[in-house]
Amino acid sequence: MTIREHLKTARLRLEAAGVPDAAVDAAWLLGHVLHLKALEVQVRGDKSLDAQQQAAFEALVLRRAAREPLQYILGETDFMGLRFLVRSPVLIPRNDTELLCSKALERLRPGDRVLDLCTGSGAIAISLAILAPGITVDASDISPDALQLAGKNAAMHGANVNFREGDLFDPWQGQRYDMICCNPPYIPSGELAGLQAEVRREPMLALDGGDDGLDFYRRLI
Repeated sequence: MTIREHLKTARLRLEAAGVPDAAVDAAWLLGHVLHLKALEVQVRGDKSLDAQQQAAFEALVLRRAAREPLQYILGETDFMGLRFLVRSPVLIPRNDTELLCSKALERLRPGDRVLDLCTGSGAIAISLAILAPGITVDASDISPDALQLAGKNAAMHGANVNFREGDLFDPWQGQRYDMICCNPPYIPSGELAGLQAEVRREPMLALDGGDDGLDFYRRLI
């Protein structure tokens, strides 16, 4: 079978499993196997896969058909033009959150101190540390898994971020900041069961915002 035929077969299987954007995901998965970008895979549609490549692609398609998030399968995602490692059970950075970073960058000045709460993978804290030179960034999360991943992301980018484990402001008593950033859990508890299958594979700790979704906003305020 050619690459084009493999992609068609994978697309049909993913569509049957209810996966959104099945064709796009199939190209990303095969690109991961071939160490190519998704668009480059399309260009090579007439070429064939060897047995090892076929087996690797089949395994990834099975995982995606089970509604495992694409980012977890690939092990990485893009945020603010930077590449971040992602893995379960840490929340996947969303492109919508780039708006928070963009607004923060408009206001930050050299010498400012920034605190990022609920840092997760560290995407916000690391992006600000890289894109706003001269600032100091502290970040924390209640999840040890998240902080371990955030540390790896910071090391990968050479970003100077001070991470601590703890609940919201607890690790930072007595500190003062020019800016506090946070993307807290905000989904009402009653809506969690109805979320997209992929989102339900992410940590509920990072999603459940209480009865009306505003529990953490009240605590922050």
